[in-house]
Parts: sequence; C-alpha cells; structure tokens
Amino acid sequence: SVTKRTMIKKNGYPDSVYMNAAKIFQGIHTEKSKDRMLVRYGNNLESPMLAFKDEHCRRVSYELAFSALKYQSLLEEILLDSGAYPCHSIPDELTSLLVVMLYDLQDRKFEAQKIFDEEEPVAEVQEVGHYLYRYMIKLAAALARCRIKYDALSIEYFLPETIWKQEQRVSALPFCVWINTYKISLQDVIRDLEMKGLTKVESVSDFDHYTYAMDQHCHDVLVFPSSLKEELLDLDLFADCKLLLQ
Repeated sequence: SVTKRTMIKKNGYPDSVYMNAAKIFQGIHTEKSKDRMLVRYGNNLESPMLAFKDEHCRRVSYELAFSALKYQSLLEEILLDSGAYPCHSIPDELTSLLVVMLYDLQDRKFEAQKIFDEEEPVAEVQEVGHYLYRYMIKLAAALARCRIKYDALSIEYFLPETIWKQEQRVSALPFCVWINTYKISLQDVIRDLEMKGLTKVESVSDFDHYTYAMDQHCHDVLVFPSSLKEELLDLDLFADCKLLLQ
C-alpha cells in the first residue's frame, strides 16, 4: 500500500534494502590512494547478488547507495571524528554497510528506526545498526562540527558546486513515465490518475502541481511536473510496474 511505502521512507528501510544498498555502494565507492586511505572497504571482488523484493525496494536501494556515494568523504570524516571508526568488531567487508546506514541515520535526523515485522532481520544489518545507535550522540556531534568547520547549513553544502547545480537543474525538470501496456491500458492509467485528482493539460508549459501531459511523439509516455515525482513513485502503479520511470 501507499501508506506502508511512505512509512518505509520516513522511518528507515527493511534490512534487505540496507544490505542491497551496501552491495551496490561496495562496487561504486571512490577508492583512495593507500597513503590517504583511512577508511577501508575490504576486498570483495565478486559481483554482488542482489535480490529485490519489488520495484520500490530496487529503487530505494540504488537511491540509498548513490546518496552515500555523493557524501562518501563527509560520512567517512564523521565516522573518524566520532571515534566510531575503526571498529574491531565490524570487519572491513561491512564498512560499506556502515557508511550506507550512517547516511540514512543522519538523513532521519538521528531518530530511531521503525521495526519491520514483515521481513526477516539480517544479522549484519542488526549488528551495524546497534553499533551506530551506541555512537549516535557522538556521530551527531561530529556532523555538527563538520558543518561548523565548513560553514555548511546542511549536508548539501558539502557537494561540489558543479554537482549541486546539476542536481538543482535536474530536480526542476519535468519527468517522463512509460505506460507498461502489457499490464495496463492508457485509458485505465488516465482514469486512475484522474481519480487521484490529477488533471490532463495540453503541454508542459501548462503545468500546475497536480497535472500531467501526453508526450507529443510517444503515445505511451506521460509527462509530469517535478514537484510530483516522490508522491507519484509511491503509487501502486509504479510498485506493480504498470508505470515505469524513464
């Protein structure tokens, strides 16, 4: 349901999402030279085996991994400054999990995570989660020191200016959605969207908040204003792969 997926977003993620995000991050994190390598990520050379529960879990796993990648240097500095790293009880192979879960913890303003009864807990995630909670006050203090040190109002200020400007441009762009005609018809999609209060307009220049337009060249593509993106991606239409984000 939409409610359940929204709860996941606000209160953390099931253990499987953290585990998949850590595997993705392990393969994409920035490798530093040995003389600058203060945080070690182990030598896991095998391709990760990813098993996603559904399309929503796949999407948030990749989002979490790439968010951690953007702020890798900051997250490593927080771990070192707080004294949470190095940790002899957590092997280098789980450092990616530590970084990914730290990003999510600070993103939730260091609030407690919701427990998801419908999924089996993953031992490694539970171990790293309990470890981070023991250091929660020190981690929050380390982040505050970093913000003071770099005169940053939020962690977005730690991004390079080129990336920050690029994200600002992307976030303002309308986004396109493919209709999976193997699962649903255009008419059914339109009826579903209109039941949710969206109105069809002729072009993107007519966009208001709860509006959408048909692509002028592809009849199975819809275009939406950027302000609707997160809200729409939580719909069953996306979870059931009836609509696919372009």
